[in-house]
Amino acid sequence: MQLSPDDRRFFAAVAEIIFSNPFDDARAEVRALIPDAPGTGVGRKHPFAALLPPVEARLSALAADGIRVVHDVASRDRDLFSHALLFRAYQRSAEHFDRLIIEQLAAGDEPAAAPFAQALLDELSACGFARDDAGRYVALFYQIRRAYYFIADSLLGDSPAMRRLRHALWNNVFTSDVRTYVNHLWNRMEDFSTLVLGETGTGKTAAAAAIGRSGLIPYDERRGRFAASFTSTFVAANLSQYPESLIESELFGHRKGAFTGAIDNHRGLFERLSNYGALFLDEIGEVSVPIQIKLLNVLEQRRFSPVGSHEPVRFDGRVIAATNRSLSQLRESNAFRDDFLYRLCSDVIEVPPLRKRIEEHPAELEQLVSLIIARATGEASPPLTDRVVTSLEASLPDAYPWPGNVRELEQAVRRVLLNGRYDGATAGNDEDAEDALAQALREGRVTATELTSRYCRMLYAQLGSYEQVARRIDLDRRTVKKYIGRESD
Repeated sequence: MQLSPDDRRFFAAVAEIIFSNPFDDARAEVRALIPDAPGTGVGRKHPFAALLPPVEARLSALAADGIRVVHDVASRDRDLFSHALLFRAYQRSAEHFDRLIIEQLAAGDEPAAAPFAQALLDELSACGFARDDAGRYVALFYQIRRAYYFIADSLLGDSPAMRRLRHALWNNVFTSDVRTYVNHLWNRMEDFSTLVLGETGTGKTAAAAAIGRSGLIPYDERRGRFAASFTSTFVAANLSQYPESLIESELFGHRKGAFTGAIDNHRGLFERLSNYGALFLDEIGEVSVPIQIKLLNVLEQRRFSPVGSHEPVRFDGRVIAATNRSLSQLRESNAFRDDFLYRLCSDVIEVPPLRKRIEEHPAELEQLVSLIIARATGEASPPLTDRVVTSLEASLPDAYPWPGNVRELEQAVRRVLLNGRYDGATAGNDEDAEDALAQALREGRVTATELTSRYCRMLYAQLGSYEQVARRIDLDRRTVKKYIGRESD
């Protein structure tokens, strides 16, 4: 049977909505295509959930006419009808998937049981979907729920900059139209590497984790659970932490006897990562050219060899890299290869600095303080939030630049909770620190290492980034970071 023109228009409008980016500011224009479904706003937990009642009403009316499964409609209408059936099944199971996400976070790396998934698989099969396709749709439903959960809940803020970030992260996982992903790319996303840009402390790791925890994980019908836990599918490595002599071994592993001290085989990060996961390489701008070449080979050939071995090992995950340098700085750097940069840039995502977020939307400061307090105390506390925000506004100058970004704000909240005020990274005791250093120099009480460290710290407080300090005093950025110390990162 063929759908009526009215049903065809309705289901086509539904498809445009459900396959669009739920963080798209233009989605209201798309929802206007369905006048009989008012209030279809995107909720924090269930995007497009308000479309379910009118969709169910249409499907019930068609069922009364004998149209219940995919092959009950003519081929020209089959896709539209299939999309409606899938949307209904997805929305009905959304609460189950949300509970599974919470249970999996608590369970850790062992896949949690998903008892509802079997019934969902049977429902899709009963609607006429082939069993293999039904299993892929169950995996897709779980992926969509995870992506929305981690993007919406981990990256809060109503500023335009944060809305753009959430929009970009969704596109990175599913493209701008989920149909493109479902029909062509669902099993090829490892070819799309991502470069995350942003100042120190902005939350690049959280943005990368939202991508890395949102990959497609197949449903294992025999075991009644998904093939892997999303907690194990995202592995983060800060490359600046590793000495140059060990970084290759940490990334690619080594075989026993490969070098002095290699007393056993060691599996590197690439080898340990789940096939459904993503490896996050932070501080990518600091790696040496030889390591860049090896990483380039992994990205192009999907194979690598551990140190001391010529046996290739396949890598099937995604690569997400991050740096607090700009693209222009990377291109201008003689120490960063253009071919490696271009291979990393299938997508470039920028995480905005805190000062820009607050400038665009001043209420975002209170939002973030509330979240930090809830994490620190275990529960939301409006009185504590008000107290901290009031203290920050009273003790900091107008348009304070927040050089340490969200990471600085986290420590500022703790400082206010402990001491009642926070004077900022560029305010307060700078003159005292300078006087103390000058006095120590006059008295000959400062070693060369201590002098460099204290001077680097003073400049970091003023300039807010390792790169600017390095340029100011003509040192390597890695050396500057070592002198400043990890607590300043």
